[in-house]
Amino acid sequence: MMKKINETMNHMTVTAYVKGNQMKNKVADILRRKEGEGFVDTALKILISVVVGALLLAGLYTLFKDNILPTLTQRITNLFNYRG
Repeated sequence: MMKKINETMNHMTVTAYVKGNQMKNKVADILRRKEGEGFVDTALKILISVVVGALLLAGLYTLFKDNILPTLTQRITNLFNYRG
């Protein structure tokens, strides 16, 4: 019984040591890297996307309001007022 407990404790100790060493190496590798994408980069990309999207929607709205809708309304009116 004592031998089984001793083996289990040794196994748990070795497993914890190996996992801790792997975690230490992973953190050290992350800290050693020079490249990467930070929060500021991502926020800037999202902000640029939102601004470009808003400008695109504003341009389409202006195009539809000034050019397409009045012409379309006139064509529909002419279609229903046909006196041929």
